[in-house]
Amino acid sequence: MKQSATIAKFAAAFLKAQQAITHAEKKADNPFFKSKYADLPTVIEAIKPALNDNGITFIQLPSEGPAGTLTLSTMLLHESGEWIESTGSCPLGKQDPQAFGSAMTYFRRYALAGVTGLFQADDD
Repeated sequence: MKQSATIAKFAAAFLKAQQAITHAEKKADNPFFKSKYADLPTVIEAIKPALNDNGITFIQLPSEGPAGTLTLSTMLLHESGEWIESTGSCPLGKQDPQAFGSAMTYFRRYALAGVTGLFQADDD
């Protein structure tokens, strides 16, 4: 993880945001496993209002990584200019645009959930 020189303002705002974040509902169907999951739009819907209400936004950028992998950086930025960032890589199943797009969506979802502490819960 990388961060700005200070994160005191970010930390206070992130605490408030995380207190408001509950869970992402499993709304999307996975026919292969016959199960439900929280897709990327549902994850974003679950975190964005709480983050934005506390002066935090997120950026996710793919970058060049080792062959056969997708590298993604997820950054949380506070309005004060303070930030934290994490970068990770995941293997690509195939080497084509479809596989890249699928991996990107999957990785974005898990990276956002991980950095915000979001979990998936069944819809009551």
